[in-house]
Amino acid sequence: MIPAHVPDGPPLTYTDSFDIPVLFRNGPAKKPRRQWRTAKHTAWAGSHGFPAADGWYAPTTTWREIIKAATEVGRDVTPHLQNQPRYAHGELVARVSPLYAYLGAHPVEPRHPVPGAKGRRLTWNPVYAHGTERSAKNAAGYRLGMTMTEWACRSLLGLGQTEHLELGGPVVALRATFKDPKKQLPDLWGRHEAEELYWLIEAKGGDVGLETLRRGWEQLAAGSKVLGSYAHRTVLVGASVRPGDDLFLTIDHDLHPGLPPLAPAGSGTDDEPAGPGNLEDRLGESDDALIGAARAQMLAYLALRSAPASQLRTVPVPADRASRRRRSALTTPLEDDGLTFAMRADARGGAAPDSEQHTLRAGIRSMGLDDFLSCRIPGTEVHLGMSRKLFAACERLHEEDLAIARRTPGLRAEDQPAADLELSDEAREEQRLSQRRIFREQQEEARPRLRPLLRDAYERGAASNWSDLLRRPQEPQLDLEGDEGLLEAATPETYLAVSRYDLPPAHV
Repeated sequence: MIPAHVPDGPPLTYTDSFDIPVLFRNGPAKKPRRQWRTAKHTAWAGSHGFPAADGWYAPTTTWREIIKAATEVGRDVTPHLQNQPRYAHGELVARVSPLYAYLGAHPVEPRHPVPGAKGRRLTWNPVYAHGTERSAKNAAGYRLGMTMTEWACRSLLGLGQTEHLELGGPVVALRATFKDPKKQLPDLWGRHEAEELYWLIEAKGGDVGLETLRRGWEQLAAGSKVLGSYAHRTVLVGASVRPGDDLFLTIDHDLHPGLPPLAPAGSGTDDEPAGPGNLEDRLGESDDALIGAARAQMLAYLALRSAPASQLRTVPVPADRASRRRRSALTTPLEDDGLTFAMRADARGGAAPDSEQHTLRAGIRSMGLDDFLSCRIPGTEVHLGMSRKLFAACERLHEEDLAIARRTPGLRAEDQPAADLELSDEAREEQRLSQRRIFREQQEEARPRLRPLLRDAYERGAASNWSDLLRRPQEPQLDLEGDEGLLEAATPETYLAVSRYDLPPAHV
């Protein structure tokens, strides 16, 4: 039973900022005893790479940034959703619901305060501490580990889009070795453009101890051996938290010099690199960045594509993407963006009563605003969205993925022999993994042909109506009034909002 002194009041309505203690070090070591409270932390300077010195740091982030990481990290399940895009909602729920269910916040007074710190940190909530069974705790720890690893690598350290290593790793010639089922390999890989390195990444979450970290280090060593002569960094992230303690991260890392990373398969010599951190910052310059961004947002695209018309709306944001390019995080909180609020106020003031949707949209476009399609993910208080241009690119990519599924024997469930349905869980998982690898190999083979197709779709999307892109007779409602209950954030091409009334509740 939850102790009687735990208050049963409604969640506090505060801004969604939290401090996340992070310890950088050069290899696994014992869990630091309360040093996330007692050690002298250094303020995070937003290096977009590894800091110059190991030690304790105290970056501040937002719940929106954490949820953004949660929705984009992990296995790509979209190959299984080609004919049933509505189930994308379920996968998104699975990625964010454990965080909402089990995380809370508490006020903290560290021994050595860091200037600008918010004085709030995340922890497990009383439900997790007193009423959750072990298997559910393990599942929550896994999701926490993956989410905070994505947040640390991309939001703090400037890594590009991560990919699940099970599909074969960064070097085509080594994919057969990376796919060896006998090897215990790390979770993720990415390419850090500023460092000009591949990263191999292992995520651990929960009550992470030395034994767990050592296993992760061994997995990284196995991946490093496969990657061999290519320059890379191994990164082990432990997202550690116990009831009543602060969530903190240990980031154990090692640098392996060698050959520079290769350009994506099939790259042309004229194609510019994707650029550091956020692929969306370079979509106008790199076709491979456009392919990567569209692939990264396919889950959100499928959710938007399949949402009922009544659940869709469009939200106005400045058409100038430069205002939302990466600076110190993946997203730009819109409450800090005075330009957006001023332009929205002008749009409301200039809108005539009972104006038709196409008239309203023409009006905001003339003022330098665009409108991003958005919907609330059922079962959550998370709203996801994207621009016309990215939606059009995702739509074209989805069409190509459908064609791959139709022409590749064995990818469809109905193509499997009846005997295969009696396989063990482990055998069936291996079968599904093989299918995903075949699918990804087909996608990579199509990359040279996809570049002009997605580029054309992306450019044409700017002038398309939402009714045409959605293939529905009516335009979604343009929301000029806004919702005071939402905390909004955006990137150059995507939108995310969370309910300010459904943030992790504070408790003492």
